[in-house]
Amino acid sequence: MIATAFEQHVVLTVLAVAIGLAVSFPLALLGRRYRRLQTPIFGITGLLFTIPSLALFAMLVPVTGLSTLTAEIGLVSYTLLILVRNIVTALDGVPAEVRDAATGMGLGPRRQLTSVELPLALPGIVAGVRIATVTTVGLVTVTGLIGQGGFGHLINDGLENGFRDEVVVGAVLSVALAAVADGLLVAVQYWLTPWNRRRRMAAA
Repeated sequence: MIATAFEQHVVLTVLAVAIGLAVSFPLALLGRRYRRLQTPIFGITGLLFTIPSLALFAMLVPVTGLSTLTAEIGLVSYTLLILVRNIVTALDGVPAEVRDAATGMGLGPRRQLTSVELPLALPGIVAGVRIATVTTVGLVTVTGLIGQGGFGHLINDGLENGFRDEVVVGAVLSVALAAVADGLLVAVQYWLTPWNRRRRMAAA
């Protein structure tokens, strides 16, 4: 039972963050290229983020049923604001002189984005993914109310049947999963940014 809950919790989290990133990245690039679009993009993603999770799932159930699709629509919606804002902020944080140097070297906008801006913005982008992942791990427990939920199913089952141990196990495992996921993303960032390691070693 715990193994099944763990698998479902991980799958729901990974799918939500991956889909959220796939949607957020082009939105962030669009908002950054056309600044007038930032306000509506931030506004819509912010509105989705402010909808209480129980209310959002209640609105979705009559349309998509008690399904994984219902859970994922809600979970993805809550990742968008976090990811879009962090991607835009990270890219805006690339020093102007670096962009000027890239332009002077003859790099076009697309090549400049992929070869210069994204590598430098990677720590900020990964920070957004970390926040979105930890948030999603917590929200997945709420989807237990619609028959999904992973460890949230254990918590709900324990509450309904008066089994305190089930509630504690579900809560502790959810927190542990969030901590492990965050640690793995820190390791991924460390691996993807070797220049930061060299910089720290030089400073030491």
